[in-house]
Amino acid sequence: MKYQFEICANSVESCLAAQEGGAHRVELCAGIPEGGTTPSLGEIQTARRLLQIKLHVIIRPRGGDFLYSPLELEIMEEDIRIAKEAGADGIVIGCLTPDGEIDMPAMKRLRTAAGNCSVTFHRAFDRCKDPFKALDEIADLDIHRILTSGQQPTAPQGSTLIKKLIEYANGRVSLMAGCGVNENNIRQLALESGATEFHFSAREKIESAMRYSNPEVKMGSDSINEYTREITTAQRVRRTIEALNI
Repeated sequence: MKYQFEICANSVESCLAAQEGGAHRVELCAGIPEGGTTPSLGEIQTARRLLQIKLHVIIRPRGGDFLYSPLELEIMEEDIRIAKEAGADGIVIGCLTPDGEIDMPAMKRLRTAAGNCSVTFHRAFDRCKDPFKALDEIADLDIHRILTSGQQPTAPQGSTLIKKLIEYANGRVSLMAGCGVNENNIRQLALESGATEFHFSAREKIESAMRYSNPEVKMGSDSINEYTREITTAQRVRRTIEALNI
């Protein structure tokens, strides 16, 4: 079986670790606690300069829902143009209506902006009311793959629906299993779902090198530990791939 592995990378450092660990491509994101937002131009350009593997870029102007205003769609079109000019191989998008269906006019607009780039519909799919109707519409847009957890909190929990979607798609669009995928469950997920594309982060916590901190001052939410960060490690990418290829 020929598998494809995509790493959700939160930095250029994570991109390079994904490459070293044997991934086929990265999805570069900022704002991971928000589910992924558009990274900076500097991040995209630096990643492209240093990577030999495929670079996909999420186009998402904010966290929250996937119902976008005309102004936000204009921003997303511009971000797609910038990402393409910076050398991105693919873009990752997803727009919904207030009723949980694919926003076809918005998606046609962004798909046109993407041009010849590879296009992935992200996990907005997991918030669709009818995943089979959504799959039909995404396939009609000539989108290459759908990232999904099978409309469950994690892909292993959603493996039954992922399997049904793969069978229903019948090659019209690829289904990539993602969310909660790791070295401990990827093999079982592959067996249960039949998926051949997998999306995971392989991140580990790294302690800050700061020797001094002011405990009275927070830069963001109280729920965030500002003196640790999570990055992808090559060792964990490799372990996850090897767990499937036993």
